Amino acid sequence: MANRRSVAVVGAGVGGLAAAALLARHGFDVQVFEARGGPGGLASAYEVEGFRFDAGPYILLDRPGLEWVFSRLECDLGAHVQLRRIERVYEVSGPETSPVEIDDSLDATAERIERAWPSHGRRYQDFVERMWRIYGRLQPLQRVSAPHAVELARVGGWRSIAFLLRSLRSVLKGTGLPGPVQHAIGIWTHVAGQNLRRAPSPLALVSALIHHAGAWYPARGIGQVAESLAKIAAESGVRFHYNTAVAAIVCRGRKAQGVRTSDGSFVPADAVVANSHGVGTYLELLDSDASPLPRRTRRWLERLPLQSPGICIYLAVKGRTPSPYLRFHLPGGNRLCRLLITPSNLSEPGAADEPSWWPARLLAPMSQDEAESAGSSAACDHRDRVLSETWWQECVPEHRVLAVRLPADWGRDFHLYRNSMNPAMTASFMRAGRLRHRSPYVGGLYLAGSSTHPGQWVSFCAVSGILAADCLREDFG
Repeated sequence: MANRRSVAVVGAGVGGLAAAALLARHGFDVQVFEARGGPGGLASAYEVEGFRFDAGPYILLDRPGLEWVFSRLECDLGAHVQLRRIERVYEVSGPETSPVEIDDSLDATAERIERAWPSHGRRYQDFVERMWRIYGRLQPLQRVSAPHAVELARVGGWRSIAFLLRSLRSVLKGTGLPGPVQHAIGIWTHVAGQNLRRAPSPLALVSALIHHAGAWYPARGIGQVAESLAKIAAESGVRFHYNTAVAAIVCRGRKAQGVRTSDGSFVPADAVVANSHGVGTYLELLDSDASPLPRRTRRWLERLPLQSPGICIYLAVKGRTPSPYLRFHLPGGNRLCRLLITPSNLSEPGAADEPSWWPARLLAPMSQDEAESAGSSAACDHRDRVLSETWWQECVPEHRVLAVRLPADWGRDFHLYRNSMNPAMTASFMRAGRLRHRSPYVGGLYLAGSSTHPGQWVSFCAVSGILAADCLREDFG
């Protein structure tokens, strides 16, 4: 149809896929340009020597958010993605801390804490229930683009304002729980390469999500979510251009006009949805006849702390490893954690064709400053130190190293801005509202992805795509 509005989507990450599918279902002519050979971006699958890995994310902590996305696409999540609830979710241990294991069951977790620290099991349960109530009040705000004070009051979120203004460290200290338990609750900050003092208070809600909404894992890995969204988008009429990088978002008069691909081709569009790195979209992709960014905004973007993907070591391990699914190790001395991920724990036991070798991953988070200043030789030294550590080898005594990704490899393989995943989820950045789905600087430009939502979770990225599409539909009618 000649009067259909055209939309160019930059990147086939989870946010871009959700936005593309929704827009196509509402009559827009949508094209997706992806530099890699398939969908998903950091949430894609990665195959090496016959083993299938998650490239980036390794757990689904917000199933309700993902169900909401699929419902907006008039699809049933369960019909597209087979999810398994994780029973023994993670353990945190180290030479300077007592081990803490977090189960799916709140009662079982509290009993373990009670045995190790008498009188604290009930305190942990009370903390989880309090966080679940706060999550219930704040959840509607996750599905609104740029929520304001009126929206906060409407859903009763005003009662959580004091909570939102605190740091994660402040919230955890206020629980009175033992130090090792506090570290176990806040372990997710390590993955982002930051400390509890800078982390936002909503990370304290993770424990409540695990014990109530559950921690989940797709039967075919996290990449199955992206593959399902890509299939829905294609069936809705979205045209995909894989192995086609976007070199620039072309703007004239502070209005997006389309995209220019790496081969020099110009693709006109009425609107552009950028599912690229949020900061990189503004600082690297805009090709304009006049700078659309205020100088103050540019300086703010340039100074935002970024999150490094760190080092990932892809392993083949012999036999099933003991539970739990995630093993966090705190090496001590204020160093960031290590993480061993063993999907074999989630597979059905006793299968006749059960293989003797299983995929596993070893993650070593790094701060962005460390990753940028260290250089490749220092990153290799860090990799070698992690590989020589005995804590994980005791869990998988027989293993093979199949592949390694250093920060520079992540940047090259996934076309990342400054080899980073996006702005780090700090307390100050979350309070500032993160990047807007509807660009306030360039007309017809919309952003999707974790830079526009509170975190790197797959569900958050998918929600961001729906919200970006909603903004676009509102503007274009």
